Amino acid sequence: MLDRSNTVVALLLPDLRGGGVERLGLVLAREFVRLGHTVEFVLMQAKGDLLPEAQREFAVVDLATPRARNVAPALVRYLRQRRPAALIVGMWPLTVIAPVAARIAGFRGRVLISEHAILSRQYAPRGHVHSLAMRASAFAGYRLATARVGVSHGTCADMADLSGMALDRFTTIHNPVRPAVQPAPDDLTAAHALWATNGPRILSVGNLKPVKNHPLLLRAFADLPRPDARLMLLGQGDNEAALRALASDLGIADRVIFAGFHPDPSPFYATADLFVLSSDHEGFGNVIVEALSFGLPVVSTDCPSGPAEILEGGRFGRLVPVGDAPALACAIEDALAAPVDRAALIRRAADFAPEIAARKYLNLLGLT
Repeated sequence: MLDRSNTVVALLLPDLRGGGVERLGLVLAREFVRLGHTVEFVLMQAKGDLLPEAQREFAVVDLATPRARNVAPALVRYLRQRRPAALIVGMWPLTVIAPVAARIAGFRGRVLISEHAILSRQYAPRGHVHSLAMRASAFAGYRLATARVGVSHGTCADMADLSGMALDRFTTIHNPVRPAVQPAPDDLTAAHALWATNGPRILSVGNLKPVKNHPLLLRAFADLPRPDARLMLLGQGDNEAALRALASDLGIADRVIFAGFHPDPSPFYATADLFVLSSDHEGFGNVIVEALSFGLPVVSTDCPSGPAEILEGGRFGRLVPVGDAPALACAIEDALAAPVDRAALIRRAADFAPEIAARKYLNLLGLT
């Protein structure tokens, strides 16, 4: 039974780099606090772009374990000493390590694991042996958790398949996304200056990594019959040099803006004309909801598994086949030419309000 006098909710993550899962953690944490709970972040390593933001508002525990295989002993010590009411764990392999560590620690609180990606696709390039190891870890670790969450129906289906568990033992909780907040005038001015155009402004937000398939977006952008258009890639990653080289090869280097990482992307949503996601697969796609919250029209690949759920099969945005540059270019052109019902897009974004998701998490944890 949970100790009702202790309402500490611990969020376990590898670190606080500027990715979607880490932003989700901060959004959930603030909502848990608003609903009367105490939150602390437990990190494999206390580092990342979002760490200062978290430290201003929450306790942060550094397990100081750079390798996942060393996490279990440090987590056991933490659980025995701190004894939070609940532990929310994001991202494999932590999602299979933490339930085992909790059992070893004799932890009496609840352990909720949450996956944010289609793991079978994300790790497919690592080969058959890695796949077998991942399935074996999911088979054992998932069963020891109190609750199992996927951020989309597709994510839950993948978790069930990996673990050999029935689908009804997994719960879909769509990611919470904060309502749009109008940026400060100075921030808007800086964003306008970075765009440096009065033509169409096309925005994509996300780390520059292979799964986001930015080469597809660059090729589609190169096909647009709009020489005054600009494409902004908001994010950072190891692929930047290759993407810059591709933009140069395509003859669009002067029209593609590599804006880097920004802790608050809202000024860029507020000054863009269109948002595009070109991913090969997504667990959910927070950035789509963020764009909708600003009334920004969306074009996305119809990749597994979040975009179609968010856009309701195309009702609230355009979906195109994965990997099809001509189709993506046509959809971008159509979206730029079409009228936009911004109020409808904003209402759709409100379906993913933080309070909705936070209450679902707390309900699963028995903390409502």
